[in-house]
Amino acid sequence: MIIDQPTRPATLSELDHLSQVLAEAFTEDPLFSWLLPDESKRPLQLFRFFGLELGRRTFRAGDVWTGDRTDGASLELPSDRWQLSPRDQAILAPSLMRLFRSRLPQATALRGAIEKLHPVEAHYYIPYVGVSPSAQGQGLGTALVGRTCARCDREGFPAYLEATSERSAELFSRLGFEHLRSFNIGNSPPIWPMRRPPQ
Repeated sequence: MIIDQPTRPATLSELDHLSQVLAEAFTEDPLFSWLLPDESKRPLQLFRFFGLELGRRTFRAGDVWTGDRTDGASLELPSDRWQLSPRDQAILAPSLMRLFRSRLPQATALRGAIEKLHPVEAHYYIPYVGVSPSAQGQGLGTALVGRTCARCDREGFPAYLEATSERSAELFSRLGFEHLRSFNIGNSPPIWPMRRPPQ
């Protein structure tokens, strides 16, 4: 796979900055707009959410990829470490309750559906990939996802993710991801699980 934009592993010292980048990237995302409907609070809620995702999960259990200007991030987890441990779930519970408040039932139902549909085969999981709006359309998202795709090709494993917008699903399709069965949570926007076989 050709990766045009330079990418590198992110470091824990970049956690706050990358949390902000991901918050900006997902501010208008259909699924997060449904989960966090208050537009005035959503940027801070997303910043806190991605801080938890990066700090409590991905930097500990997987890899975080970014660009030279740290204006994008892709999270990567191996299939045996993508779920939070019971201890981490208990530690995170109060923070998630404060973050989602009245939308906690929807967030909990969404996580349950994602876990139920998650593949059991060995794979690499990309839970989130996002690029700052000012840097979109320049190939960085493709390059970031390409790091995981290239790893999967080398090691002979599939890659798996859930697309939360038609635009992102189109990007992933161009990278070789194939649609599985889409699903909704109540009146949520559609979520598209996608799998890319090793090439």
